[in-house]
Amino acid sequence: MTDPTATAQEVPAPAPVRIVVADDHEVVRAGYAGLLATQRDFTVVGTARDGAEAVRVCREQRPDVVLMDVRMPVSDGIRATAELVRDAGSAYRPHVLILTTFDLDEHVYDALTAGASGFLLKDVTAERLFEAVRIVAAGEALLAPAVTRRLIAEFARLRPRAPDRSGRDALTVLTPRETEVLRLLAEGLSNPELAVRLQVGEETVKTHVSRVLTKLGLRDRTQAVVMAYETGLVVPRSGRRG
Repeated sequence: MTDPTATAQEVPAPAPVRIVVADDHEVVRAGYAGLLATQRDFTVVGTARDGAEAVRVCREQRPDVVLMDVRMPVSDGIRATAELVRDAGSAYRPHVLILTTFDLDEHVYDALTAGASGFLLKDVTAERLFEAVRIVAAGEALLAPAVTRRLIAEFARLRPRAPDRSGRDALTVLTPRETEVLRLLAEGLSNPELAVRLQVGEETVKTHVSRVLTKLGLRDRTQAVVMAYETGLVVPRSGRRG
């Protein structure tokens, strides 16, 4: 018989999101760190003033999220992102949020292909900053539909290249439905929008997206968008779709 005086076991609070801030300007670095520290579910575990230091600090502190400036001395944010996400030599992979001054900074495309989960403008509001960190910490990509269309398509147009044939061959593992999902992901559609377009439930959409990522060995939706453009599956609006 259950003891009526017994209290329900409390569910432990989730561990705070561990964050590293990398920026070569001390005031900016301190400002972000101070803002993030105001949130109970965040803890800033380190800062860095260049890309090389960012890699070292991340390997020591193993943060969940890295705020990474693009232009830094010694090693820039793009190279540091690639090293952390792809070349760390372990199962540990932090989620990288790129910080940039301009919303169509040409380096942002390079950062996304290097493995970043998204990007933020440096004049972002505090609330948007907090929301962005929580989104990528949960494993989601931070690419709004408008950002996807403007950023990826614009730089695919400005920097034309031959489609990655090996990557296109890799797409053959997808079913026709999954290929359609990948096309729509590249347009920046959210799960509710995908559900409407495909005329299915959101849970079915989640299953399709998960299978696409798993089959292609991708970390998140951002990488799916990049791959769709790199392989020529989707081309800029000025062209036709492949």
